[in-house]
Amino acid sequence: MKRRVHPTPAELGFDSCSVCRLVSSPDERIDISRCPRCNAKLHQRKPYSIEQCWAFTIAAYLLYIPANLMTMMETGSLVSYRKDTIMSGIIHLWKTDFQGIAAIVFIASILVPLFKLLALTLLLISVQRGSTWWPMQRMRLYRMVEQVGRWSMLDIYVVTFLAAVVQISSLATVKAGGAAVAFGAVVVLTMFAAMKFDPRLIWDPLRKENRP
Repeated sequence: MKRRVHPTPAELGFDSCSVCRLVSSPDERIDISRCPRCNAKLHQRKPYSIEQCWAFTIAAYLLYIPANLMTMMETGSLVSYRKDTIMSGIIHLWKTDFQGIAAIVFIASILVPLFKLLALTLLLISVQRGSTWWPMQRMRLYRMVEQVGRWSMLDIYVVTFLAAVVQISSLATVKAGGAAVAFGAVVVLTMFAAMKFDPRLIWDPLRKENRP
């Protein structure tokens, strides 16, 4: 038995602004309609949403590798010198009785970016295949990625805090390594990827399946 499908704003002749979310009726007298609130261009679906989201996601995948393998920071003092990747810094924190901070760094700098990448990949593949399974769960997954993206700069603050913690003495010097740039780029790229993804594409195959 097919589920009852209510008409969408697009089917009723309305467009939803992708910037301010205002639902308005497009002006049929002009070729390109604009939102009356923020003046952004109105589209029934974000143009080239899948292609742009894939581009940002793939770029983030490529940078995620050097972000975790390259040196994140170099710490030097009169008695010692260290080069730390994100993971070696986490291990060092754990061994020096900073288990709580090590757990925060691991979650914010390793798990969260990887979760966003895998979630975006799942959403993109399911949309391209026209999947109708678990649309509500996929929508919640997208909202979760979007919400996490707003806190992505927490990763940068955690790494900065890590640099301060591993200092050996007040005379120690800390320099950011090449991984810091790659890591920051991963954060920004995943935020852009989530912005470019159009969640309405999740529901389109379901509507086609239930359309009489």
